[in-house]
Amino acid sequence: MKEARKGEQSQGRTITYQVLAGLLILLVLTSTVAWAQETGQLSGTISDPSGALLPGVAITATNTATNTVRMTVSNETGSYVLPNLPLGPYTLEATLPGFSTFAQRGIVLQVGDNKVINAVLQVGAVTETVEVQANAALVETRNTGIGQILDNTRVLELPLNGRQVTELITLSGAVTTAPITGVDRNYPTLNISVGGGHDNMLTYRMDGGTHNDPYNNLNMPLPFPDALQEFKVETSAIPARNGQHSAGLVSVVTKSGTNEFHGTGFEFVRNEVFNARNTFATERDSLKRNQLGGTLGGPAVRNKLFFFGGYQRTFKRSAPSETFMFVPTPEVLRGDFRRIASEECRGAGRAITVIGSTAALRTAYPFVNNQINPALFSPAATKIAARLPKTRSLWPSRLQ
Repeated sequence: MKEARKGEQSQGRTITYQVLAGLLILLVLTSTVAWAQETGQLSGTISDPSGALLPGVAITATNTATNTVRMTVSNETGSYVLPNLPLGPYTLEATLPGFSTFAQRGIVLQVGDNKVINAVLQVGAVTETVEVQANAALVETRNTGIGQILDNTRVLELPLNGRQVTELITLSGAVTTAPITGVDRNYPTLNISVGGGHDNMLTYRMDGGTHNDPYNNLNMPLPFPDALQEFKVETSAIPARNGQHSAGLVSVVTKSGTNEFHGTGFEFVRNEVFNARNTFATERDSLKRNQLGGTLGGPAVRNKLFFFGGYQRTFKRSAPSETFMFVPTPEVLRGDFRRIASEECRGAGRAITVIGSTAALRTAYPFVNNQINPALFSPAATKIAARLPKTRSLWPSRLQ
Protein backbone atom coordinates (compact mmCIF):
# COMPACT_ATOMS: atom_id res chain seq x y z
CA MET A 1 0.00 0.00 0.00
CA LYS A 2 2.85 2.40 0.79
CA GLU A 3 4.43 1.76 -2.61
CA ALA A 4 1.10 2.39 -4.33
CA ARG A 5 0.67 5.68 -2.48
CA LYS A 6 4.15 6.79 -3.48
CA GLY A 7 3.28 6.05 -7.11
CA GLU A 8 0.04 8.00 -6.81
CA GLN A 9 1.90 10.98 -5.29
CA SER A 10 4.50 10.86 -8.07
CA GLN A 11 1.77 10.77 -10.72
CA GLY A 12 0.02 13.68 -8.98
CA ARG A 13 3.23 15.74 -9.08
CA THR A 14 3.67 14.93 -12.78
CA ILE A 15 0.14 16.11 -13.56
CA THR A 16 0.74 19.26 -11.51
CA TYR A 17 3.94 20.01 -13.41
CA GLN A 18 2.12 19.50 -16.72
CA VAL A 19 -0.63 21.91 -15.64
CA LEU A 20 1.93 24.51 -14.56
CA ALA A 21 3.83 24.10 -17.85
CA GLY A 22 0.58 24.57 -19.78
CA LEU A 23 -0.27 27.72 -17.82
CA LEU A 24 3.23 29.08 -18.44
CA ILE A 25 2.93 28.49 -22.20
CA LEU A 26 -0.52 30.15 -22.19
CA LEU A 27 0.91 33.15 -20.31
CA VAL A 28 3.75 33.51 -22.82
CA LEU A 29 1.36 33.32 -25.77
CA THR A 30 -1.00 35.82 -24.13
CA SER A 31 1.88 38.21 -23.47
CA THR A 32 2.97 37.95 -27.10
CA VAL A 33 -0.50 38.82 -28.33
CA ALA A 34 -0.69 41.79 -25.96
CA TRP A 35 2.70 43.04 -27.14
CA ALA A 36 1.74 42.81 -30.82
CA GLN A 37 -1.48 44.81 -30.56
CA GLU A 38 -2.12 47.99 -32.55
CA THR A 39 -1.39 51.09 -30.43
CA GLY A 40 -1.53 54.89 -30.41
CA GLN A 41 0.47 57.68 -28.77
CA LEU A 42 -0.10 60.86 -26.77
CA SER A 43 2.50 63.63 -26.53
CA GLY A 44 2.79 67.35 -25.96
CA THR A 45 4.27 70.11 -23.77
CA ILE A 46 3.28 71.53 -20.39
CA SER A 47 3.51 75.27 -19.66
CA ASP A 48 2.23 77.90 -17.23
CA PRO A 49 0.00 80.86 -18.19
CA SER A 50 3.04 82.95 -19.14
CA GLY A 51 4.21 80.31 -21.61
CA ALA A 52 7.14 79.10 -19.53
CA LEU A 53 7.72 75.35 -19.91
CA LEU A 54 7.25 73.22 -16.79
CA PRO A 55 9.47 70.19 -16.08
CA GLY A 56 8.61 67.50 -13.54
CA VAL A 57 4.86 67.52 -14.22
CA ALA A 58 3.19 64.17 -13.49
CA ILE A 59 1.24 63.03 -16.56
CA THR A 60 -1.39 60.30 -16.22
CA ALA A 61 -3.37 58.71 -19.07
CA THR A 62 -6.31 56.55 -17.95
CA ASN A 63 -8.22 54.25 -20.29
CA THR A 64 -11.81 54.85 -19.18
CA ALA A 65 -13.00 51.50 -20.56
CA THR A 66 -10.54 49.32 -18.65
CA ASN A 67 -9.20 51.71 -15.95
CA THR A 68 -5.63 50.91 -16.96
CA VAL A 69 -3.22 53.74 -16.16
CA ARG A 70 0.00 54.91 -17.84
CA MET A 71 2.19 57.55 -16.21
CA THR A 72 5.19 59.66 -17.15
CA VAL A 73 6.89 62.94 -16.13
CA SER A 74 7.61 65.94 -18.36
CA ASN A 75 11.32 66.47 -19.06
CA GLU A 76 13.44 69.60 -18.72
CA THR A 77 11.84 71.12 -21.83
CA GLY A 78 8.32 70.47 -20.53
CA SER A 79 7.71 67.73 -23.08
CA TYR A 80 6.16 64.31 -22.47
CA VAL A 81 5.47 61.18 -24.55
CA LEU A 82 3.17 58.27 -23.77
CA PRO A 83 3.85 55.67 -26.50
CA ASN A 84 2.26 52.28 -27.18
CA LEU A 85 -1.12 53.06 -25.65
CA PRO A 86 -3.86 50.51 -26.39
CA LEU A 87 -6.62 51.99 -28.53
CA GLY A 88 -9.73 53.34 -26.84
CA PRO A 89 -11.13 56.28 -24.79
CA TYR A 90 -8.74 58.16 -22.48
CA THR A 91 -8.56 60.89 -19.86
CA LEU A 92 -5.29 62.82 -19.58
CA GLU A 93 -4.31 64.55 -16.31
CA ALA A 94 -1.32 66.78 -15.47
CA THR A 95 -0.44 67.68 -11.87
CA LEU A 96 2.32 69.81 -10.27
CA PRO A 97 2.47 71.25 -6.74
CA GLY A 98 1.39 74.90 -6.74
CA PHE A 99 -0.77 74.50 -9.82
CA SER A 100 -4.34 73.37 -10.46
CA THR A 101 -4.78 69.91 -11.96
CA PHE A 102 -5.31 69.88 -15.71
CA ALA A 103 -7.69 67.20 -17.02
CA GLN A 104 -8.73 66.56 -20.62
CA ARG A 105 -11.48 64.04 -21.17
CA GLY A 106 -13.07 62.49 -24.24
CA ILE A 107 -9.79 61.58 -25.94
CA VAL A 108 -10.22 58.63 -28.30
CA LEU A 109 -7.18 56.87 -29.72
CA GLN A 110 -7.74 55.13 -33.04
CA VAL A 111 -5.50 53.13 -35.36
CA GLY A 112 -2.06 54.73 -35.69
CA ASP A 113 -3.00 57.94 -33.83
CA ASN A 114 -0.19 60.15 -32.59
CA LYS A 115 -2.11 62.99 -30.94
CA VAL A 116 -0.54 66.11 -29.50
CA ILE A 117 -2.16 67.54 -26.35
CA ASN A 118 -0.52 70.64 -24.91
CA ALA A 119 -1.58 71.60 -21.37
CA VAL A 120 -1.48 74.98 -19.63
CA LEU A 121 -1.43 74.70 -15.82
CA GLN A 122 -3.10 77.49 -13.90
CA VAL A 123 -1.67 78.72 -10.58
CA GLY A 124 -3.73 77.35 -7.74
CA ALA A 125 -4.24 74.42 -5.39
CA VAL A 126 -3.75 70.88 -6.59
CA THR A 127 -7.28 70.07 -5.44
CA GLU A 128 -8.63 72.45 -8.09
CA THR A 129 -9.13 70.94 -11.54
CA VAL A 130 -9.28 72.70 -14.89
CA GLU A 131 -11.23 70.31 -17.10
CA VAL A 132 -11.23 70.34 -20.90
CA GLN A 133 -13.67 68.30 -22.99
CA ALA A 134 -12.02 66.90 -26.13
CA ASN A 135 -15.22 66.76 -28.16
CA ALA A 136 -13.61 68.32 -31.22
CA ALA A 137 -11.35 66.13 -33.33
CA LEU A 138 -7.69 66.56 -32.47
CA VAL A 139 -5.44 67.51 -35.36
CA GLU A 140 -2.92 64.85 -36.39
CA THR A 141 0.43 66.52 -37.02
CA ARG A 142 2.95 63.73 -36.49
CA ASN A 143 2.10 61.01 -39.04
CA THR A 144 3.03 61.44 -42.70
CA GLY A 145 0.45 58.99 -44.04
CA ILE A 146 -2.88 60.11 -45.47
CA GLY A 147 -5.70 57.75 -44.69
CA GLN A 148 -9.25 57.11 -43.56
CA ILE A 149 -10.54 55.25 -40.52
CA LEU A 150 -13.63 53.07 -40.78
CA ASP A 151 -15.01 52.78 -37.25
CA ASN A 152 -17.13 49.98 -35.82
CA THR A 153 -20.42 51.73 -36.63
CA ARG A 154 -19.71 51.85 -40.34
CA VAL A 155 -18.19 48.35 -40.32
CA LEU A 156 -21.45 46.95 -38.90
CA GLU A 157 -23.99 49.06 -40.77
CA LEU A 158 -22.63 49.27 -44.31
CA PRO A 159 -23.93 46.49 -46.57
CA LEU A 160 -21.43 43.75 -47.37
CA ASN A 161 -21.75 40.81 -49.71
CA GLY A 162 -21.17 37.77 -47.53
CA ARG A 163 -20.04 40.01 -44.61
CA GLN A 164 -16.54 40.28 -46.08
CA VAL A 165 -14.99 43.42 -44.56
CA THR A 166 -12.29 43.51 -47.24
CA GLU A 167 -14.83 45.23 -49.49
CA LEU A 168 -14.87 48.27 -47.18
CA ILE A 169 -11.30 49.11 -48.19
CA THR A 170 -12.67 50.34 -51.50
CA LEU A 171 -14.48 53.20 -49.68
CA SER A 172 -11.16 54.99 -49.17
CA GLY A 173 -9.85 57.43 -51.73
CA ALA A 174 -7.65 56.31 -54.65
CA VAL A 175 -8.68 52.68 -54.17
CA THR A 176 -9.97 50.41 -56.93
CA THR A 177 -10.53 46.68 -57.17
CA ALA A 178 -8.43 44.84 -59.72
CA PRO A 179 -9.64 41.94 -61.88
CA ILE A 180 -9.38 38.66 -59.98
CA THR A 181 -6.93 36.49 -61.89
CA GLY A 182 -7.43 33.42 -59.75
CA VAL A 183 -7.07 32.85 -56.00
CA ASP A 184 -5.51 29.60 -54.82
CA ARG A 185 -6.75 29.87 -51.25
CA ASN A 186 -9.99 28.62 -49.70
CA TYR A 187 -10.75 31.91 -47.90
CA PRO A 188 -12.14 35.15 -49.36
CA THR A 189 -9.68 37.76 -50.54
CA LEU A 190 -9.70 40.69 -52.93
CA ASN A 191 -7.20 42.17 -55.36
CA ILE A 192 -7.05 45.88 -54.47
CA SER A 193 -5.00 48.65 -56.07
CA VAL A 194 -4.24 51.71 -53.92
CA GLY A 195 -2.98 54.94 -55.47
CA GLY A 196 -2.19 53.22 -58.75
CA GLY A 197 -0.06 50.56 -57.06
CA HIS A 198 -0.01 46.90 -57.96
CA ASP A 199 -3.05 44.90 -56.89
CA ASN A 200 -1.11 42.67 -54.49
CA MET A 201 1.15 45.30 -52.92
CA LEU A 202 -0.94 46.29 -49.89
CA THR A 203 0.55 45.84 -46.43
CA TYR A 204 -1.98 44.27 -44.07
CA ARG A 205 -1.54 44.48 -40.29
CA MET A 206 -3.94 42.99 -37.74
CA ASP A 207 -3.57 43.99 -34.09
CA GLY A 208 -0.03 45.15 -34.83
CA GLY A 209 1.17 41.97 -36.55
CA THR A 210 1.81 41.32 -40.24
CA HIS A 211 -1.26 39.81 -41.92
CA ASN A 212 -0.11 39.21 -45.50
CA ASP A 213 -0.12 35.79 -47.14
CA PRO A 214 3.55 35.32 -48.12
CA TYR A 215 2.53 33.15 -51.08
CA ASN A 216 0.53 35.73 -53.04
CA ASN A 217 0.96 38.98 -51.01
CA LEU A 218 -2.81 39.24 -50.55
CA ASN A 219 -4.57 39.42 -47.21
CA MET A 220 -4.97 36.58 -44.79
CA PRO A 221 -8.57 36.00 -43.54
CA LEU A 222 -10.00 39.07 -41.79
CA PRO A 223 -12.43 38.91 -38.82
CA PHE A 224 -16.16 39.09 -39.42
CA PRO A 225 -17.70 42.56 -38.78
CA ASP A 226 -18.95 41.93 -35.22
CA ALA A 227 -15.42 40.99 -34.08
CA LEU A 228 -13.79 43.99 -35.78
CA GLN A 229 -13.34 47.27 -33.90
CA GLU A 230 -12.06 49.44 -36.76
CA PHE A 231 -9.50 49.62 -39.51
CA LYS A 232 -7.55 52.32 -41.28
CA VAL A 233 -6.44 52.57 -44.91
CA GLU A 234 -3.39 54.78 -45.54
CA THR A 235 -2.71 55.63 -49.14
CA SER A 236 0.55 57.61 -49.28
CA ALA A 237 3.80 58.37 -47.46
CA ILE A 238 3.33 55.67 -44.84
CA PRO A 239 6.10 55.33 -42.22
CA ALA A 240 9.15 53.23 -43.11
CA ARG A 241 8.27 50.62 -40.48
CA ASN A 242 5.30 49.61 -42.66
CA GLY A 243 7.17 49.62 -45.95
CA GLN A 244 7.13 45.91 -46.79
CA HIS A 245 4.99 46.65 -49.86
CA SER A 246 4.86 49.52 -52.31
CA ALA A 247 1.15 50.48 -52.28
CA GLY A 248 -0.82 51.31 -49.11
CA LEU A 249 -1.32 50.11 -45.56
CA VAL A 250 -4.42 48.48 -44.07
CA SER A 251 -4.37 48.37 -40.26
CA VAL A 252 -7.06 46.15 -38.71
CA VAL A 253 -7.98 46.14 -35.00
CA THR A 254 -10.15 43.49 -33.37
CA LYS A 255 -12.41 44.18 -30.41
CA SER A 256 -11.24 43.63 -26.85
CA GLY A 257 -12.86 43.20 -23.46
CA THR A 258 -13.59 46.03 -21.03
CA ASN A 259 -14.88 46.36 -17.49
CA GLU A 260 -18.41 45.94 -18.81
CA PHE A 261 -19.80 42.74 -20.29
CA HIS A 262 -20.94 43.20 -23.87
CA GLY A 263 -21.89 40.88 -26.68
CA THR A 264 -23.97 40.34 -29.79
CA GLY A 265 -25.95 37.59 -31.47
CA PHE A 266 -26.84 37.57 -35.14
CA GLU A 267 -28.09 35.65 -38.14
CA PHE A 268 -28.01 36.95 -41.70
CA VAL A 269 -30.10 35.14 -44.29
CA ARG A 270 -30.01 35.16 -48.08
CA ASN A 271 -32.68 33.04 -49.73
CA GLU A 272 -34.28 32.80 -53.13
CA VAL A 273 -37.71 33.51 -51.59
CA PHE A 274 -36.51 37.05 -50.79
CA ASN A 275 -34.78 37.69 -54.11
CA ALA A 276 -36.23 39.29 -57.21
CA ARG A 277 -35.51 37.66 -60.55
CA ASN A 278 -32.79 39.27 -62.61
CA THR A 279 -34.18 40.91 -65.73
CA PHE A 280 -32.20 38.69 -68.06
CA ALA A 281 -32.47 35.47 -66.03
CA THR A 282 -35.07 32.76 -66.56
CA GLU A 283 -35.46 32.13 -62.82
CA ARG A 284 -34.54 33.61 -59.46
CA ASP A 285 -31.18 33.22 -57.77
CA SER A 286 -31.19 29.87 -55.95
CA LEU A 287 -28.47 30.69 -53.39
CA LYS A 288 -29.41 29.98 -49.77
CA ARG A 289 -26.90 31.35 -47.26
CA ASN A 290 -27.21 31.49 -43.47
CA GLN A 291 -24.51 33.26 -41.45
CA LEU A 292 -24.98 33.06 -37.70
CA GLY A 293 -22.91 33.52 -34.57
CA GLY A 294 -22.16 35.96 -31.78
CA THR A 295 -19.54 37.71 -29.66
CA LEU A 296 -18.90 38.11 -25.93
CA GLY A 297 -16.39 40.25 -24.04
CA GLY A 298 -15.86 41.44 -20.50
CA PRO A 299 -13.58 41.41 -17.45
CA ALA A 300 -11.86 38.22 -16.30
CA VAL A 301 -10.25 40.18 -13.45
CA ARG A 302 -11.74 43.65 -13.17
CA ASN A 303 -9.32 46.46 -14.09
CA LYS A 304 -6.58 43.91 -14.85
CA LEU A 305 -7.49 41.10 -17.25
CA PHE A 306 -10.11 41.07 -20.02
CA PHE A 307 -11.42 38.62 -22.59
CA PHE A 308 -13.21 38.77 -25.92
CA GLY A 309 -14.29 36.03 -28.29
CA GLY A 310 -16.46 35.63 -31.36
CA TYR A 311 -17.81 32.89 -33.60
CA GLN A 312 -19.44 32.89 -37.02
CA ARG A 313 -20.54 29.96 -39.15
CA THR A 314 -21.75 30.05 -42.73
CA PHE A 315 -24.11 27.56 -44.37
CA LYS A 316 -24.46 27.74 -48.17
CA ARG A 317 -26.76 25.80 -50.45
CA SER A 318 -27.60 26.36 -54.09
CA ALA A 319 -28.99 24.56 -57.12
CA PRO A 320 -26.41 22.41 -58.91
CA SER A 321 -24.58 23.93 -61.83
CA GLU A 322 -25.67 23.03 -65.35
CA THR A 323 -22.06 22.79 -66.50
CA PHE A 324 -21.29 19.34 -67.91
CA MET A 325 -18.21 17.56 -66.59
CA PHE A 326 -16.68 14.25 -67.64
CA VAL A 327 -15.98 11.41 -65.21
CA PRO A 328 -14.48 7.95 -65.87
CA THR A 329 -16.93 5.30 -67.04
CA PRO A 330 -17.08 1.90 -65.33
CA GLU A 331 -15.22 0.45 -68.34
CA VAL A 332 -12.32 2.90 -67.92
CA LEU A 333 -12.13 2.16 -64.20
CA ARG A 334 -11.71 -1.53 -65.17
CA GLY A 335 -8.87 -0.58 -67.51
CA ASP A 336 -10.90 -1.00 -70.73
CA PHE A 337 -10.28 2.01 -73.02
CA ARG A 338 -11.53 0.33 -76.23
CA ARG A 339 -14.82 2.19 -76.38
CA ILE A 340 -13.58 5.64 -75.32
CA ALA A 341 -10.61 5.46 -77.75
CA SER A 342 -12.67 4.23 -80.71
CA GLU A 343 -13.98 6.13 -83.74
CA GLU A 344 -17.50 5.45 -82.50
CA CYS A 345 -16.84 7.66 -79.46
CA ARG A 346 -14.29 10.15 -80.78
CA GLY A 347 -15.50 10.57 -84.37
CA ALA A 348 -14.51 9.22 -87.80
CA GLY A 349 -10.75 9.09 -88.31
CA ARG A 350 -10.00 10.16 -84.72
CA ALA A 351 -9.49 6.81 -83.00
CA ILE A 352 -6.44 6.67 -80.71
CA THR A 353 -4.15 3.99 -79.30
CA VAL A 354 -3.38 4.00 -75.59
CA ILE A 355 0.36 3.69 -74.92
CA GLY A 356 2.67 4.15 -71.95
CA SER A 357 4.21 7.54 -71.22
CA THR A 358 7.81 6.21 -71.40
CA ALA A 359 9.63 3.69 -73.60
CA ALA A 360 10.43 1.51 -70.58
CA LEU A 361 6.77 1.46 -69.57
CA ARG A 362 5.66 0.60 -73.10
CA THR A 363 8.14 -2.31 -73.20
CA ALA A 364 7.33 -3.67 -69.74
CA TYR A 365 3.56 -3.19 -69.93
CA PRO A 366 2.26 -3.09 -73.51
CA PHE A 367 -1.38 -2.01 -73.54
CA VAL A 368 -2.77 -4.60 -75.93
CA ASN A 369 -6.08 -3.74 -77.59
CA ASN A 370 -6.32 -0.49 -75.59
CA GLN A 371 -6.66 -2.31 -72.30
CA ILE A 372 -4.68 -1.58 -69.12
CA ASN A 373 -4.24 -3.68 -66.02
CA PRO A 374 -6.02 -1.65 -63.24
CA ALA A 375 -3.18 -2.62 -60.90
CA LEU A 376 -1.05 -0.08 -62.77
CA PHE A 377 -3.37 2.80 -61.85
CA SER A 378 -2.20 5.31 -59.25
CA PRO A 379 -3.63 4.29 -55.85
CA ALA A 380 -4.38 7.95 -55.07
CA ALA A 381 -6.20 8.44 -58.38
CA THR A 382 -8.19 5.26 -57.79
CA LYS A 383 -9.37 6.50 -54.37
CA ILE A 384 -10.37 9.86 -55.84
CA ALA A 385 -12.23 8.18 -58.71
CA ALA A 386 -14.18 6.10 -56.20
CA ARG A 387 -15.70 9.32 -54.83
CA LEU A 388 -16.77 10.70 -58.21
CA PRO A 389 -20.42 10.51 -59.33
CA LYS A 390 -21.32 7.20 -60.94
CA THR A 391 -22.29 7.18 -64.59
CA ARG A 392 -23.30 4.76 -67.32
CA SER A 393 -22.38 4.59 -70.97
CA LEU A 394 -24.97 5.86 -73.46
CA TRP A 395 -23.19 4.37 -76.47
CA PRO A 396 -24.28 1.09 -78.15
CA SER A 397 -22.31 -1.88 -76.94
CA ARG A 398 -20.49 -3.08 -80.07
CA LEU A 399 -17.06 -3.72 -78.65
CA GLN A 400 -17.86 -6.54 -76.24
